[in-house]
Amino acid sequence: MSEKPQKSDASDYSKTLFLPQTEFPMRAGLPQREPEILARWNEIGLYDQLRKSAAGRAKFVLHDGPPYANGNIHIGHALNKILKDVVTKSQQMLGFDSNYVPGWDCHGLPIEWKIEEENYRSKGKQKPDFKDSAAMVAFRRECRAYATHWLNVQREEFKRLGIIGDWDHPYATMSYPAEAQIARELMKFAANGTLYRGSKPVMWSVVEKTALAEAEVEYEDYTSDTVWVKFPVTSPAHGALATASVVIWTTTPWTLPGNRAISFSPKIGYGLYKVTDAPADNWARNGDLLILADALADSVFKQARVAAYEKVRDIAADTLDAVECAHPLKGVGGGYEFTVPLLAGEHVTDDTGTGFVHTAPGHGREDFDVWMANARELEPRGINTTIPYTVDENGAFTDHAPGFTGKRVINDKGEKGDANETVIKALVEAGMLLARGRLKHQYPHSWRSKKPVIFRNTPQWFIAMDKDIVDGGKAKPGDTLRARALRAISVTQWVPPAGQNRINGMISGRPDWVISRQRAWGVPIAVFVREKGDGSAEILQDEIVNQRIAEAFMEEGADAWYMDGARERFLGDRAAEDWKKVDDICDVWFDSGSTHAFVLEDRQNFPNLGNIVRKVDGGQDTVMYLEGSDQHRGWFHSSLLESCGTRGRAPYDVVLTHGFTLDENGRKMSKSLGNTVEPQKVMKDSGADILRLWVCATDYADDQRIGPEILKNTIETYRKLRNSIRWMLGTLAHLKPGDVVDRAEMPELERLILHRLAEVDAIVRKAYAEFDYKTVVATLAAFMNTELSAFYFDIRKDTLYCDPPSSLARKAALTTVDILCDAILKWLAPVLSFTADEAWVNYRPEGTRSVHLLTFPTDLGAYRDDALAAKWEIIRNVRRVVTGALEVERAAKRIGSSLEASPLVYVSDRKIFETLFDIDLAEVCITSNAMATNDEAPAAAFRLNEVPGVAVVVEKAVGTKCARSWKILPTVGEDAEYPDVSPRDAKALREWKALGVTV
Repeated sequence: MSEKPQKSDASDYSKTLFLPQTEFPMRAGLPQREPEILARWNEIGLYDQLRKSAAGRAKFVLHDGPPYANGNIHIGHALNKILKDVVTKSQQMLGFDSNYVPGWDCHGLPIEWKIEEENYRSKGKQKPDFKDSAAMVAFRRECRAYATHWLNVQREEFKRLGIIGDWDHPYATMSYPAEAQIARELMKFAANGTLYRGSKPVMWSVVEKTALAEAEVEYEDYTSDTVWVKFPVTSPAHGALATASVVIWTTTPWTLPGNRAISFSPKIGYGLYKVTDAPADNWARNGDLLILADALADSVFKQARVAAYEKVRDIAADTLDAVECAHPLKGVGGGYEFTVPLLAGEHVTDDTGTGFVHTAPGHGREDFDVWMANARELEPRGINTTIPYTVDENGAFTDHAPGFTGKRVINDKGEKGDANETVIKALVEAGMLLARGRLKHQYPHSWRSKKPVIFRNTPQWFIAMDKDIVDGGKAKPGDTLRARALRAISVTQWVPPAGQNRINGMISGRPDWVISRQRAWGVPIAVFVREKGDGSAEILQDEIVNQRIAEAFMEEGADAWYMDGARERFLGDRAAEDWKKVDDICDVWFDSGSTHAFVLEDRQNFPNLGNIVRKVDGGQDTVMYLEGSDQHRGWFHSSLLESCGTRGRAPYDVVLTHGFTLDENGRKMSKSLGNTVEPQKVMKDSGADILRLWVCATDYADDQRIGPEILKNTIETYRKLRNSIRWMLGTLAHLKPGDVVDRAEMPELERLILHRLAEVDAIVRKAYAEFDYKTVVATLAAFMNTELSAFYFDIRKDTLYCDPPSSLARKAALTTVDILCDAILKWLAPVLSFTADEAWVNYRPEGTRSVHLLTFPTDLGAYRDDALAAKWEIIRNVRRVVTGALEVERAAKRIGSSLEASPLVYVSDRKIFETLFDIDLAEVCITSNAMATNDEAPAAAFRLNEVPGVAVVVEKAVGTKCARSWKILPTVGEDAEYPDVSPRDAKALREWKALGVTV
């Protein structure tokens, strides 16, 4: 017989094939199509429909960590918001009422700076005098307008990413109800006794003229001047130590005017050392007696250019607390005549330096702690324990630093001033400098200005970490903010788990919370105080006054605090008393840390959230916080402290953190490097679903990478997924209501694929429940590309296209594809939100108007059939060997299509051979014919090492090529009415003819 199909000019068999038909295009056109889908979501009121469809379910609320309203969104914003949207959508589809209210941080220094730059400095105008009420309020209104503009810009950019949320009712920390609630939250700390004004060293930005919290600081390389300084011993006044000096080392010479003590460690070995050989022009002199840690003596003398030295004797560390010294600047400006005591400190080590730490309680936390811990013992010794204010807000020495007043530590531009050199010069003149040098090390910088900060003693407002909290008029011993926070951390779910250790360590060791800022744009610390004369202040506790303040803020915003006559307005009858209005503003972290108090609890302004009853309160509802890993010291941290201080528990049940986005080479993105990826451009060129797929395919717990090549790979992954969806939609165009086949009637192949669908269902549901989106993407991509496109769909195309309309096998395949498509579109919806919804509308045009209104399938477990899967694992291994043999023949150009082949499969393994008895091997291998035999295979037969007992010889198919199915079969021509097709195809043609289709 001829291998070519017989030609018939009158026949057009394409009309009788069930070829895919769909309006779902091959080319996605996402940049054009996605805005249309967004418009449709808006038209059908998708957000409101989601709320109605989920009414009565347990709630899963993702509380939005507020981005800052001051510029277009960047790739980090896109990553964060897409992850939040995937959480929200997947939890909704898992069966929760998963609501999302977007929010913005609107107060703070960056906006204030921008207004000063754009509206004042660039125009040569003077910055407003904030002591003038009218100027203050006008400036704040400019800040509000600026934040409002960028909030609206970012809102549209976030919506373009496909984020579904209550965009018509977002929260903003500058809204009047929010400002009122932030003030109320602060009043609660005043009422529970943890809010206080104190004098402590805080990190201070000279450039920004404000105190900074740890969360506002980043550590960068900085080159410091280093000095080794002698403190002459004055007591005991006799013996070997009488003429000795204690040596300290510091990287901040400018703090020496603030020195009040020297710290040592009882755990370190110390000695008295004598210089025996030093150059004549050296600061170290022959005969000098120096007290040093034994482990550091050699390095100190090397720095001091001492050629030889000897140890005179050991010094017992437990005797050092009796030693007193003179200040090295004694005689300079007449202000350093006091005694410098030696104090034990746990922070002292013998790793670097001298084994002694110069202690300036106004310039360091550990210095402050050591000084205050010993203050009661020092006062009886006649030592003044008052901490001096040696440096002002401009980074200049005050008159508390005699001899150096006016010298700058850092200037207004953040550059190093002349303070260090002036102090070092004075030390040289006093004969107290032993050595000097430079050191490049990590030093705190403001994350906004990128300029170094200093530690300086200033009056600030604090929330105490270790003070017993007053509740109901009583304080329970041990019930501190730190204790509450550590307990709350232990009952919170952290994703990934390492986040728990990180924040636990931060809370365990953190100092009191500095919440005051000396700026203009923010919520004021809305309390009245009465000065005590020692730097502290009594806070007015008056519910009527507090209520007046909160009500005014609700109606007019926090600007009411700065209006003329505000003091008298709020104090009312108490205005005649000596209460002073505090004009410092709250740390913006207190603002954002309080968002739970108005977003999650204010039903009047956020009614769609309903009444949240969290698991910790005996309910079923869950609250999640999700941000970058830096927020362990930021929003997660401040929210934890705020809620624990006012409610006794964390504001969240689950905390998920993600890493940062780097370029393809693992470098930090920078405009100067030209390696940034702008989400706006990706959406314009490729679509938001490409960004969404990239986000979900990455391991977000670690730092992610993005760039042209990575996006190219993402686009290719998307293309394959879309093609599979398109093929299913096109194939299902031929599914009619009466075609549905029960599983019991299905062929084994369909039942196998449904078994695999059930296995995938378990993996995908678990991954979504555990926020493991990379597993979702990897599982679905592998299933759709390998299990479906390259296996099941490939095998079943002949049945689906060519079988007669009445074919049970065709209907079973259609039923299976329908089940597959339904599950896959739902599973993909949280990730490919636009594509899945577009496909769903094409798939179910008369059904639910959006895939996002549905839940994941819940009845797929019934399809499990492990015995069938084990059988088909054997069959698929045989198919792998056949496929490999066909590839060899195709490469040698002995065949083209696999339908030109008739493989002979030699099976020596009896179990495998018996498994193939009732299988149409030709159908499974997509060949025109195939046969299995247990004869011994020829030596030249094709084999795979991983499939022993199977060998294949590929022979040419015998027969004529069917003009309709293209199979080469000996039966083509047996039907006289249709002599150019196989009997199967002839039967199909008769059925088509009966339906009125002629060929």
